[in-house]
Amino acid sequence: MTSVYDFKAQTLDGHEVSLADYQGKVLLIVNTASKCGFTPQYEGLEVLYKTYADKGLAVLGFPCNQFGAQEPGDASEIANFCSLTYDVSFPMFAKIEVNGPSAHPLYQYLKHAKKGLLGSEGIKWNFTKFLIGRKGDVVGRFAPTEKPEAMEGTIQKLLAG
Repeated sequence: MTSVYDFKAQTLDGHEVSLADYQGKVLLIVNTASKCGFTPQYEGLEVLYKTYADKGLAVLGFPCNQFGAQEPGDASEIANFCSLTYDVSFPMFAKIEVNGPSAHPLYQYLKHAKKGLLGSEGIKWNFTKFLIGRKGDVVGRFAPTEKPEAMEGTIQKLLAG
């Protein structure tokens, strides 16, 4: 596996999607949770998506319950929460694990391609963000504390080519 385009993931409504469908776009991939102190970042993610989707940005949300059991709901509950609370319109995928032996293969790849602080691979918490260039290369990893709007300049540069 050499890029994010080699992976598949299941959407919240159960459809399998090839990430190759997003080829040529700038991707912002984030592990999410509904009951986290960082949950309000859904708002910033949605603003980025609505602002730049027509220029080639796709935000992909991956719910995860590995950090403080902050995503306990099933797919329907997650979809309702995202829609009703934050009016999320970007693609949301089925709940996954991002760390450990059952980590989704996409996250195994992302963590290895762009290591965190001091070279660690593990995801530290919900709302860790990975930025993917138009050619499928992992160009950035952002901590949960980094707000989506702080990434806007980098996203604009990637979209400009």
